[in-house]
Amino acid sequence: QVQLAESGGGLVQAGGSLSLSCVASGRTLSRFALGWFRQAPGKEREFVAAIRWSVNSINYADSVKGRFTMSRDNAKNTVYLRMDSLKPEDTAVYYCAADQYGSGHPQSDKYEYWGQGTQVTVSS
Repeated sequence: QVQLAESGGGLVQAGGSLSLSCVASGRTLSRFALGWFRQAPGKEREFVAAIRWSVNSINYADSVKGRFTMSRDNAKNTVYLRMDSLKPEDTAVYYCAADQYGSGHPQSDKYEYWGQGTQVTVSS
């Protein structure tokens, strides 16, 4: 089992920045991939970014590329999502997820473990 706990959401004006954190516990992450997804009201959950822990390879959704930066802290078993130049359409609940097979795939059904989510609201 892997437990994931997100933090750092909040309210920000358009053009502003926020940083999210996700602390993972319960398993060694060396073979995992950790991802960020988001879900806006009335919409399906969508991929934001993912990191393959073993190779430190990161991929991003086109909608956030150049604005969001995912990183990790090995010692803390934590991943971060730095979000810059935020837009109202970035408003969503942001979820951290873990894929025990380490693919870093953008499909949410590849991820077995999920956090509770943290709300990000971007006002215009």
